[in-house]
Amino acid sequence: MKNSVRNVYLFPYVIWIGLFVVAPILLILYYSFFDIDGNWSLSNYKTFFTPIYLKMAVSSVWYAFLITLFSLLVAYPTAYFLTKTKHKQLWLLLIILPTWVNLLLKVYAFLGIFGTYGLANAILETIGIGTKQILFTDFSFVFVSVYIFIPFMILPIFNSLEELNPTLIDAARDLGASAWTTFRRVVFPLTLDGVKAGCQAVFIPSLSLFMITRLIAGNRVITLGTAIEQHFLVTQNWGMGSTIAVFLIIAMAIVVIATGNRK
Repeated sequence: MKNSVRNVYLFPYVIWIGLFVVAPILLILYYSFFDIDGNWSLSNYKTFFTPIYLKMAVSSVWYAFLITLFSLLVAYPTAYFLTKTKHKQLWLLLIILPTWVNLLLKVYAFLGIFGTYGLANAILETIGIGTKQILFTDFSFVFVSVYIFIPFMILPIFNSLEELNPTLIDAARDLGASAWTTFRRVVFPLTLDGVKAGCQAVFIPSLSLFMITRLIAGNRVITLGTAIEQHFLVTQNWGMGSTIAVFLIIAMAIVVIATGNRK
């Protein structure tokens, strides 16, 4: 009886996964075997392994790694100090609130902040450094990306720190461990699941960024996400766009497996 009831509740979930996860992936895989003329071919896969696309793939992974790394370096201390504050839930809400704002609006806001006559250059002028070209650089791309993704890194780490048993920290201190040793041998290993979840939430979408690369980096940063957009919307080469998407899906699956929990 219990199994039948569970299967009834499971059925909508299976339908949802089948229609909106499995079916799109199979459709992308199907289109990847057709060239721009609609003929069945493996030419798209041969093209992907040319220096241009391999360099693009390396660039995508590198920038996704940088965005994840800087997000983690900022998010972990932030989440740790949040757990020590009095009104932690309120502060956490203020951090999550920007995620409710449309992504395009946030990106356009940084166009004004990093522009020639924006706030950032005004501050640089005030302190005597002078006006700098901040927009359309690697720095601006990584900075804006970290700002956008950092709440998704803070939340799982915060939850892991909240679930940490404080008596374990007290025990480490009683046994003579320093604050750094306690963090390295007790706190961080016990919150590693939250770190992995945060890395997944940041690294995977960072691989396929395209709008930020256009507006903030000014196409100086070319990623696989940008190439997919070009093939689907400009060149109309759906086969090549699908082929790149297949490799992105494979890369995302590798990240999930690598950062997954093991018994």
